[in-house]
Amino acid sequence: MKRNNLKAALIGKDGRSSALERSLLESPRLSGPVLRFTEWKGEPARHNILRRASEERPDFVIVGPEEPLAAGIVDALQKIGIACVGPTQSLARLESSKAFTRELLSRNQIPGNPQFKSFRSTKGIAEYLRELVEYVIKPDGLTGGKGVKISGAHLFSTDEAVRYSEELFQNGHPAVVIEEKLDGEEFSLQSFCDGTAVIDMVVVQDHKRALEDDTGPNTGGMGSYSCADHRLPFLLPQHVQAASAINAAMPKALLKETGHKYKGILYGGFMATRDGIRLLEYNARFGDPETMNVLPLLETDFVDICEAMIEEKLATTPIHFQNKATVCKYLVPQGYPENPIKGERIDLSRLPKESGNLRVYPAAVEERAGQLYMTGSRALALVGIGDTLAEAEKTAEQAASAVQGPVFHRRDIGTAELIEKRIQHMKRLAMVE
Repeated sequence: MKRNNLKAALIGKDGRSSALERSLLESPRLSGPVLRFTEWKGEPARHNILRRASEERPDFVIVGPEEPLAAGIVDALQKIGIACVGPTQSLARLESSKAFTRELLSRNQIPGNPQFKSFRSTKGIAEYLRELVEYVIKPDGLTGGKGVKISGAHLFSTDEAVRYSEELFQNGHPAVVIEEKLDGEEFSLQSFCDGTAVIDMVVVQDHKRALEDDTGPNTGGMGSYSCADHRLPFLLPQHVQAASAINAAMPKALLKETGHKYKGILYGGFMATRDGIRLLEYNARFGDPETMNVLPLLETDFVDICEAMIEEKLATTPIHFQNKATVCKYLVPQGYPENPIKGERIDLSRLPKESGNLRVYPAAVEERAGQLYMTGSRALALVGIGDTLAEAEKTAEQAASAVQGPVFHRRDIGTAELIEKRIQHMKRLAMVE
């Protein structure tokens, strides 16, 4: 018999964390509010997490962002007997070390790697750049999504690329990964993992560019969408199957090489190319904004799933998602991401009330005297849910447009026009000889 009156804790303070907390609170198995840790950087914050966890003894902790995973918070919590949904520091290298992940796939003959080489000094970099012609340079380590540079977009000569690599080494990155530049359509496949079993969630497409029609600087993600058939209009079933097979192979490879079981979220960022599915990167936690697409569709008790990951019972835990479409649109402050305004109020008085078709997730905001003020990053996620993508997009757009203040959002996310461009892009790739 399952235990009730459980206590859950959560590390995080973004839109993803709001979605995680909401899903936890929807479970009848929790005895009260979720214990939230919104600070985790530095020893004082780390000691506070460990002290309060030791005092309150939550049955499990979900780790939202990547930084505490890379810093070993799971190892520290496990030492005091607290179970975690999230990998240990060694296993979190799947995200914190791009060289580790590329080399892991290569050694274990897991498909999905582009042509790549890892460098631990600048020796040989210039020659390899000339061999690839078009390339991507990735620093080894966490950079908040801001360290990747691409030839033709950020780097315009071999000398410039070598200088950037030197700069990365000087800034403390132990390695630089240089990969072939790929052409295709990106998608995210997140999976629950208990160390052996891997259960996929709904496929999602994120939008990194700040402005409509995929222009402007890269961001943490301006929004995302998923479809009622849990696939995407530009993907074939075999594309999803190939990505799923890569996710399924990862815990086996990690167990073989480290001797430890990966328990938490496997989040693969993939690209469908003319040569098949390629892995762009792995994240060792839920995605933001993709979490806001998948969790509202979850029909299974989220606490049951967390427990199954920890206790290695995923294979015998039925997990179901509704066959509905979702569209998430992030409201962000004017100037985001490069020079966002801070401290400005947003007015939600015209925002439609939440319903089965609309979810509102606060992110980088703080409440003062009953009003919401932006703190400088993505402020509010509006999620529309519908039987069709058009219905979900309309709900999300109406909600996003109703918020007043110095904010903007991408109106084109989830629209038929933008998705048709994705479909045509894939068709052109297929016709290339």
